[in-house]
Amino acid sequence: MATVALERLSEVLWRERHLLELLLFKLEEEQLVLTAGRTRWLGYATREVETVLDEIRTAELGRAVEVDEVARTLGLDPGASLAELAEHAPAPWDDILRSHRDAFASLTSEISTLADGNRELLAVSHRAAQETLASLQDTVQTYDGHGHRTSDTHTAHLLDQSI
Repeated sequence: MATVALERLSEVLWRERHLLELLLFKLEEEQLVLTAGRTRWLGYATREVETVLDEIRTAELGRAVEVDEVARTLGLDPGASLAELAEHAPAPWDDILRSHRDAFASLTSEISTLADGNRELLAVSHRAAQETLASLQDTVQTYDGHGHRTSDTHTAHLLDQSI
């Protein structure tokens, strides 16, 4: 009985690892779009990241169910960690669960670093766009209701009356 539950858990963990690797790939795609300045594709890249995140959330629910089943068969409380499961699982499952845990820790670290970098790139891009727009406001000429260009003659001036 424990073997069947451990097999199902391992399948779910492999699926979740695959999704984390896919998330890492999608974050790298997003970073390439950002560093290349190809903001036209940024919305697509971001949606793909969000789609993978949704799939990961669904996989996490499946993992929680399988973890509780394995914990029950090993005499542990529901919600046990992979480390706890590995500690009580028979060979070769103990090594397999430790391997999954190590892979999750490594992937999570890579994802966190890349996501932080992408957030920084987005912030820099946003600031640059705001500065560019602000500089254009001084030079942009508009048209009035008659189709004539407006001039800067209607701008406010500060007058120092103490002179």
